[in-house]
Amino acid sequence: MRPPPPTPRIGLALGGGAVRGLAHIGVLSILERERIPIDCVSGVSVGAIVGAAYCAGLPIEDMRKLAATSSWRRLASRSRSRWGLVSFDRLERLLVMMLGDLDFADLDLPLAVVTMDVDTGQRVVLCQGQVAPAVRASSSVPGFVTPVQIGGRLLGDGGIVDNLPAGAAREVGATFVIGVDLFQPVYNRAWGPFGPGLAAIETLVQRAGGGVDTADCLITPRLAGQTYLRFSRAQELIAAGEAAAEAALPTLRAALKEIRD
Repeated sequence: MRPPPPTPRIGLALGGGAVRGLAHIGVLSILERERIPIDCVSGVSVGAIVGAAYCAGLPIEDMRKLAATSSWRRLASRSRSRWGLVSFDRLERLLVMMLGDLDFADLDLPLAVVTMDVDTGQRVVLCQGQVAPAVRASSSVPGFVTPVQIGGRLLGDGGIVDNLPAGAAREVGATFVIGVDLFQPVYNRAWGPFGPGLAAIETLVQRAGGGVDTADCLITPRLAGQTYLRFSRAQELIAAGEAAAEAALPTLRAALKEIRD
């Protein structure tokens, strides 16, 4: 008799996008409601924050409550370092307060956090050691937020080199990757000559690392023109994630059925 096909290991790759990352909470709520099992997670920047919370077992409802009360003041403080204008030290402390001072080995699910070596520009995937500093590093945009020293390297925002880390999900065991892309480049004519430039920057970040092309199922919330910075839009962003996940369910179910059969 032919042996049954191996059960796919489903990975979730959560992309970067600052406050737009609250849409990840909406996506997770639908996947959880539909009982689509997630075996491992990769995340970059805000995707690392949400991914760490999920892998640590924080309930979706608690994530919603935190989103409703979040602000930049809770996450960042002014820095006197020559490496950045602000520090995400408060983000790191908040993560420890919410989740505990966890190592990756303590998490309920395998997690890969993508960062960038500020000195070399290399992509660095963290899946060992302390979770909170790794997530802080992944969120620290070089030149604006102070990077984090981990393992002898100065690490910053991994979204610069890999903004939808489908490959990192495979590195921690995924055989089928659901990617969540928060970028929809848009040319805003109201910005005059800066409009095409901003759209080009969005495109560069979206395409960094190629994850939008290699994810097996891509969920793209309708976020074109939406805020990257305003936490007051939390409910809209979460709802956008829910709507995108709902729309992707038929394709996702069909793909999973095919590989299981």
